[in-house]
Amino acid sequence: MISDELYCTGARVWIPDPNEVWIAATLSEKWTPGQTTLSIEIEDSLQARQIKVPTREKLPPLRNPDILIGENDLTSMSYLNEPEVLYNLQVRFADRNCIYTYCGIVLVAINPYDDLPIYGNEIVQAYNGQDSNNLDPHIYAVAEEAFKQMSRFEQNQSIIVSGESGAGKTVSAKYAMRYFAIVGGSSHDETQVEKKVLASNPIMEAIGNAKTTRNDNSSRFGKYIEIDFKKDLTIIGAQMRTYLLEKSRVVFQAPEERNYHIFYQLCAMREDEEFSHLGLQCPEEFTYLSHGECTEIDGVDDMVEFEATKKALDILGLNKVTQQEMFKIFAAVLHLGNVSLTERTGDSSKIPARINSTDPALKSFCTLLGIDEDQTNKWLCNRQIQTVGETLTKPLTVAQASFSRDALAKHIYAELFQYIVTQINKSLACREKSQSFIGVLDIYGFETFEINSFEQFCINYANEKLQQQFNLHVFKLEQEEYVKEQIEWSMIDFYDNQPCIDLIEAKLGILDLLDEECKVPNGSDANWCTKMYERLTKHKHFGKPKTSRTAFIIDHFADKVQYETDGFLDKNRDAVLETQLKILRASTSEFVADLFVDKSGASDTSGAKKKTVQVRAGQKQPKGMSKASKQTVGSQFRESLRSLMTTLFSTTPHYVRCIKPNDEKAAFTFDPTRAVQQLRACGVLETIRISAAGYPSRWTYPEFYQRYRVLCKFKQIQRNDMRQTCEKVLNGLINDPDKYQFGKTKIFFRAGQVAYLEKLRSDKLQACGIMIQKHVKGWIYKKKYLAIRKSTLLLQMYARGYLARKHAQFLRETRAAIRIQKIYRGFCSRKSYYRHRKAVITIQALARGILARKRYAELLRNVKAVVIQKHVRRWLQVKKYRMVLKGIVLIQSHFRRRKARLLFKMLKIEAKSVDHIKKVNKGLENKIIELQQKIEDMKKVQKDFDNDRSKLENSQKELERLKGSEEHLRSASNKITELEEIIARLEAELEKERAEKQDLISEKSLLASNAHEKQQEQDETDKSQKEQILKLEEEMAEMKSKMQAEMNLRLDQERKQVIQEMAVEREHHQRLVKDHGRLQQRMENLLEERNAKISGHARHPSDVSSVSIDSSVPDSGINFSDEVRHNNESDFDSLRRRKKFENTESPLVTESQTVNKTGDETEKGAAEIAGSEDTKAEDRETIADDRSTILGGETSETRDGDVDDSKPANLDLGMMLKLQTRVRDLEKERNQLLKEKENVDRRPRSESQYSDVAADHQKLIELEMENARLKESLERLQKAVALGQGGNEEITNQFTALNEELSRRREECIQLKSLLASRTKDSIETAKESYGGNAEILNEDGELASAYQTLKDVNRVLQRDLELEKSGYKRKELELRATIEELKKDNNRQQDLIGQLNKVASNLSMSPEQAMQNALQFEIQRLMSENLDMREKCDQLEDKVRKLKKAVKIYSNRLKEHGVSGNSEGVSSKGKPEEGLEEDEEEEMGGKIKYQPTKNYMGMLEYKKEEEAALVKQLVTDLKPRVAITLIPTLPAYILFMCLRHTDHLNEDSRCKTLLTNVINGIKKVSKAHQDDIETLILWLSNTCRFLHLLKQYSGEKSFQVENTELQNNHCLRNFDLSEYRAILNDLAVWLYQGVVKTAKEHIHPLIVGALLEYEGIQGLSSKPSMSRQRSSSHSDTLEAPSTPEHCFENLIKTLSSWVNLMRTHGFDTLVVNQLFKQLFYFIVATAANNLLLRKDMCNWSKGMQIRYNLSNLEQWLRDNRLHECGAVEAMEPLIQASQLLQARKTAEDVDSICEMCSQLSVAQIIKILNLYTPVDEYEERVPISFIRKIQQTLKEKRKSDSSNPQALLIDTKQFFPVMFPFCPSSIGLESIDIPSVLKLGFLVRL
Repeated sequence: MISDELYCTGARVWIPDPNEVWIAATLSEKWTPGQTTLSIEIEDSLQARQIKVPTREKLPPLRNPDILIGENDLTSMSYLNEPEVLYNLQVRFADRNCIYTYCGIVLVAINPYDDLPIYGNEIVQAYNGQDSNNLDPHIYAVAEEAFKQMSRFEQNQSIIVSGESGAGKTVSAKYAMRYFAIVGGSSHDETQVEKKVLASNPIMEAIGNAKTTRNDNSSRFGKYIEIDFKKDLTIIGAQMRTYLLEKSRVVFQAPEERNYHIFYQLCAMREDEEFSHLGLQCPEEFTYLSHGECTEIDGVDDMVEFEATKKALDILGLNKVTQQEMFKIFAAVLHLGNVSLTERTGDSSKIPARINSTDPALKSFCTLLGIDEDQTNKWLCNRQIQTVGETLTKPLTVAQASFSRDALAKHIYAELFQYIVTQINKSLACREKSQSFIGVLDIYGFETFEINSFEQFCINYANEKLQQQFNLHVFKLEQEEYVKEQIEWSMIDFYDNQPCIDLIEAKLGILDLLDEECKVPNGSDANWCTKMYERLTKHKHFGKPKTSRTAFIIDHFADKVQYETDGFLDKNRDAVLETQLKILRASTSEFVADLFVDKSGASDTSGAKKKTVQVRAGQKQPKGMSKASKQTVGSQFRESLRSLMTTLFSTTPHYVRCIKPNDEKAAFTFDPTRAVQQLRACGVLETIRISAAGYPSRWTYPEFYQRYRVLCKFKQIQRNDMRQTCEKVLNGLINDPDKYQFGKTKIFFRAGQVAYLEKLRSDKLQACGIMIQKHVKGWIYKKKYLAIRKSTLLLQMYARGYLARKHAQFLRETRAAIRIQKIYRGFCSRKSYYRHRKAVITIQALARGILARKRYAELLRNVKAVVIQKHVRRWLQVKKYRMVLKGIVLIQSHFRRRKARLLFKMLKIEAKSVDHIKKVNKGLENKIIELQQKIEDMKKVQKDFDNDRSKLENSQKELERLKGSEEHLRSASNKITELEEIIARLEAELEKERAEKQDLISEKSLLASNAHEKQQEQDETDKSQKEQILKLEEEMAEMKSKMQAEMNLRLDQERKQVIQEMAVEREHHQRLVKDHGRLQQRMENLLEERNAKISGHARHPSDVSSVSIDSSVPDSGINFSDEVRHNNESDFDSLRRRKKFENTESPLVTESQTVNKTGDETEKGAAEIAGSEDTKAEDRETIADDRSTILGGETSETRDGDVDDSKPANLDLGMMLKLQTRVRDLEKERNQLLKEKENVDRRPRSESQYSDVAADHQKLIELEMENARLKESLERLQKAVALGQGGNEEITNQFTALNEELSRRREECIQLKSLLASRTKDSIETAKESYGGNAEILNEDGELASAYQTLKDVNRVLQRDLELEKSGYKRKELELRATIEELKKDNNRQQDLIGQLNKVASNLSMSPEQAMQNALQFEIQRLMSENLDMREKCDQLEDKVRKLKKAVKIYSNRLKEHGVSGNSEGVSSKGKPEEGLEEDEEEEMGGKIKYQPTKNYMGMLEYKKEEEAALVKQLVTDLKPRVAITLIPTLPAYILFMCLRHTDHLNEDSRCKTLLTNVINGIKKVSKAHQDDIETLILWLSNTCRFLHLLKQYSGEKSFQVENTELQNNHCLRNFDLSEYRAILNDLAVWLYQGVVKTAKEHIHPLIVGALLEYEGIQGLSSKPSMSRQRSSSHSDTLEAPSTPEHCFENLIKTLSSWVNLMRTHGFDTLVVNQLFKQLFYFIVATAANNLLLRKDMCNWSKGMQIRYNLSNLEQWLRDNRLHECGAVEAMEPLIQASQLLQARKTAEDVDSICEMCSQLSVAQIIKILNLYTPVDEYEERVPISFIRKIQQTLKEKRKSDSSNPQALLIDTKQFFPVMFPFCPSSIGLESIDIPSVLKLGFLVRL
């Protein structure tokens, strides 16, 4: 009860008003008990009135003080009444644009009809985890409160969003779900349930929302969504329930309203090919869409919305086929509405309806649904009646048929709606057990219209149930608060609407009567209304209208509503003809048939599981089921509502009441009449009434004392006991003890008591102010009087003095005037004289100047003419000289050309001579001979392979062929002719010898004895060769046995590697085939070019000697056959060997096409081969491979197979099969040849056998060379083992090469023996035929041996000539390349000259100063470019010198290790270089010798490979920060780098990589394991940075060696380039830096608000305490109490100081520390500023002063720690400017200064702070709305073009500044670092 003393003169009250609901007024007189009238004055119009006050309860409501206006919570106001609630909402909404306001536990949300930037992710993060009581009201605050209670107490929560259409219920529910999706979302969850939850919104809006007169996107159904969470608070699923879909909207809409959005979206896509089959048209063409005559919504694109709907369907997993079926049904509903019903002719009074059979709408409807058209036509116009024994068909009238058609359309839409909801629930269903859930109820609010029907009845019934639950919950919370505070209380009486609910749902209530009437066969709305009049009239909530017999009235909690009964029964039945449903179930579309399947069997068990309340009327029933068993819409809605209430009572509810501010949808326009209606209906005023009935105002003891200590006496204050102090104060101020209660922590006040205390406080402050003013004014006036008296005396004194001085001044001035006149007259005379004199002199000077200038111009003209003549004459002479010079050069050129031509002709003539050709092309001729010999030999080998053992007959046939072709060979070449002559002479001698046959027989015995001796010599020679071969084999076996143990492991690895390389080699082979074709074309081009260059130098092979051919065949044939066999047997080895020559592969494949051409082309091809190779070995190998391709036969087949493999299909498989087949064939041939060789060896030699001693001797020489090569390989292996570097790889390579060479030599020996035997046999057979069986005649004078020796000489000459020619080609190529480079340089110089000439031409038009400046700039640029070029050359030379020095050191070390330098000991036993070795190295490098003591360390740490794990474990994994802090800063980094230097010294790449990898992985592992320990993260961030800097400092790069000492440069890495690992370490450092920042943020985040905003460092400046009540019980008493602001500030300073000291102890770089604290201070300021922008209690003048003081303490801390220049102060600027804005004057004159001051704040932030600004005391003025608008306009104008200033409301706390780690070299020498024993690294050896 409000005290009567408050109704005094001048008291402010509220007066009812028919237009504005309530208006403000002031009492003109004091009210006394018993007074019936009261004089008031209206504030706005100053109009005086008299109001009647019959009783005390009818007194006008009092107004709250201005200090309480605009509060976040309505319950915090002193006077809780309807006008105060309405006015507070209007001020917050219309003036401050705040759409959310608390009313106890209710969040009141007013629809702004505008887009506001208050729902971004940054707002979500600002509310996440915060206390919602401290922040501005927001839908996110309610969601956070629900989420917090669910997580803390594991209780299910529910958010109930209600309000009338257009109030914003759907948007509020959508943002609540969005908050849960963001907060409870899991980025690693593949299902992305939170996305599906959000995706359900556009789908449900499309099929369940429509445009109404009140809202463009009104939800025409209710829904309850349960969002399920796991234990880790992540979303795992959701489910949706829907209530009371407005099906009547499908067939009818009121004016200016639309049907559901999905229909218009489909019509917008009618021109799309994907939807052309639906037969859609404009919305105006469809009956169901044109009732409201409104088909478009302003600002909404239906096509875009449809795309969003389709995207949401895709996200929820509905496939394209299902979507198309759904769209078909939607389109079919539209076509059904266009079916035209007409009257048929008949005799009946009721004319039946008919449908034209050609109706296109009916055809489209049936086609889309896949149903029979005739049946549909029939049963749309007829109905079926079942009797006891028969079934009748009854025609329907047009009205009945139209009703039946519309019922079918509504049923189809409802079933599809239910199907979509079911599919959404399936997609959102939980796949695991949920821990708890949060439900969001979006349901319609209380509705009342002019005509209210069945839908409004169900809606208001649901709101009655919800209001009952709301009242019980509010009452429960109110009583719980009193019990917790242990105060005396009495039961609060509140409105209970249970009687109204019983009227509706109780037995024989309205719903029961309605269901009963629906069961009556001929039931009607009138009969049902009559029954209600008879049975319910006595109920106090039921009323009967006076003017209507078809309506009834229900007195709801919000208002009385009159319902019209017309249509209640039909809507409750929701009947659809069974015959129509049967047609749909028989659809050819499986989707349609399943959609309308009979579900009656499951209807009884669905219960709460059903997602909608739509009854499926007209479904087929089992036999025996009566019509009474059908469930009506009302019954089903009642059951679903009971299930909903059961769910809500099992959860903790949170309420959101949405208010529609006006009916015009104007932005931020408040209509009090519409608002107060909704406030009464939504329960907000009931909350106020319940609060006002108890103790609505609550203050904590400290807050009360701080606010009202001015009312205390000094004796009453007890600072140690605030409660005792408050009790003493209140006992003296309020006499009635019932007006307040003392709780445990708070003081509870009745309504109006806080206002009374505020009045006492204001009066006290006013009295004190008057007292102060009295004394101050007296002091001021006294001071003013004394000042006036003193001033008067001074004025008199100065006045008298002034008059005396004035008279004296007059006398002086008179005297001075006379003197001045005298001087002035003289001055005027002199001035006139000087003026005339100056004029005469000026005229003379001008005349003389004109004459002088004319003369000067003439002289200058003559000089310029002379200069021009000089230049012209010089130019003519230069031109003449150049012409003469050009002519001389041309003459010289012609002369030289003529001499060159003569010389060229002489050279051609000389080249054609025989001697010159022999001299120059001797090698080529021999090469051609050798090629022809090898061709012939391969042909013979081919024939031998084809005919097996018929070699002898083939040889005889070949001999006969050679005899028949004597004439041809004689014409072919001179040498062949000589051979034929020799053969003819031998034949003549053979004839003579036949005549002398008897002489030969007598000599036969002698020849036989000679042959026997030669045979013995040959046997001895063979024996010695075999012994040598055996020795070699024994040596190889011994070497193999020694290396076998070392190679076992290596061979296993090689096998695996070969398997892996096979796939790579296959691909490479295909690339080689392609390159082969390309190189073949290139070879042809080069041959043509070569032919053009060396035409005339070709030589026909007519000079070839037949003796040379025969004598060279064995050697060449053996080599080629061996190479062909070797290449075919090991194809992959050949590919691997040819891989490195792919860029220089010989193009000899074309020789297969040019074998039969002249020797000229062959010689050119050979010359081209020699010129295209790089080295001799590569030349021989490549030529051998390509020659094997030329020779055809089996080798040609292999090459052809390779070429065929270049095709795309089955490349590798075909090649592999051919190679395998070829290898098997060659193996068979080799085995056969071995058998033949054994047979020949076992066969006793006859006298006719002949052995080629020269060939054997040649092979013996080759074997000796091979043996020498093997010895060299063995020596290299020994050296590699002695060096200890790369020994295993060298041994492996040598061993592999030796095995291949040995197998090749063995096969070569076998082939050599077989071929020698074959040749001997052929020679013997030839001798037998030609010489009568005497074979020694062929070599009687050693001709064959001399021919063989000649062939060897020819081969050597050929090889030398080839090398000379190749070197000549290379030299020519280099010369041509040099010429090209010179031409390029000349071209560049000419371009530079052209540029210079252009510049000169441009300079001619410039002034001399500009030309000089340009010339200087050009010269500077040129010198700079030359300087840079010289620097680059110097750097390159220095790098080259450094590399050479390294190489010299390495080679000198190796030489000394092998004793070459004379020092017997190169390396000590432990691998340490001795002093003598260091001195020798320095002498070789040319440096000075410095003798170091024996204790001078090299800065390396030696460790064994097996100790690497222990090293990483002790130094990284197990290193504790408390141990590291006692060591040298970043000591682990130095130790790791010294170990790395040792691996570099040993040149062990694998150990280096392993060490670096293990260290990096170890650091990552430790950091992840201790990610919450900032000391560990700081430790390893500092060591990682130092390790990175050491890698740079000792990398050897010049840019990092600027500050190094000479010794540090000597410690640089020698063998490894670790730039890649530097990048990895840099990334690791960035990752650690981010981890440090993240952990630091988590540590200081709870301290920021208390330290910067709540901490009051300035004593005496008190801000307004928060009078809002705790809205919920999310804060449990068992939770730890938060730290006080004082402790927060101290802890923040201590934490920051400890981090700074820790970083500097660990040796952090200063720049890194600066970057880190800049990032932290940005986070601190952003968090505090965001909290400030969301807290109204922080926005006042005193709090701004406190915040600025706290920031100044932080600035001082930065200066004390030398961090003020790191950028942290600049990061604090937004919060500093916000505090300055709170302190600044806010008048119209200060607009510009405020705009300039707040440069770091966005417009939204400035306006938000000004709107939140609340005066602490009454004498402070509020910020006028006009001032805020002016600030906003000025800021927009000034920042229109400024895109750099952010416009977001909140500051992004997650912004991360880029971090850099600048290079910081260390001055600590590695040789001076020692390892402490605490690290337990005793196994490391310091070198």
